[in-house]
Amino acid sequence: MSLRAQLSQLVYSTEQGRIEPEDEDEEKRAPEGDGIIRIRLETKGRKGKGVTTIHGLEGSEVELKAIAKELKKRCSVGGSLKDFVIEIQGDQRTQCKQWLEQQGYKVKLAGG
Repeated sequence: MSLRAQLSQLVYSTEQGRIEPEDEDEEKRAPEGDGIIRIRLETKGRKGKGVTTIHGLEGSEVELKAIAKELKKRCSVGGSLKDFVIEIQGDQRTQCKQWLEQQGYKVKLAGG
């Protein structure tokens, strides 16, 4: 049995006492914003490679993953979802903005 499997079945710890199992039913949701989606190009900490980041989308992690998947398909690039921020490889700001506006979101291009 792996260490992770053993820790997930942990019932009591001498440091913390009784350990209650985490509710898996609770869905993580993005923090509430001001209703404006902000799209910016980031290169800092990425060895000069540009990444389009999309901040301010509300919804569950599953909903955001579906939006990220559609954006990646539209732009024909890779990307990911990290901490409720969608990252799309390259400078895809205009394509992402057009698609999000078609979906009814209020979008702003942020940064320089």
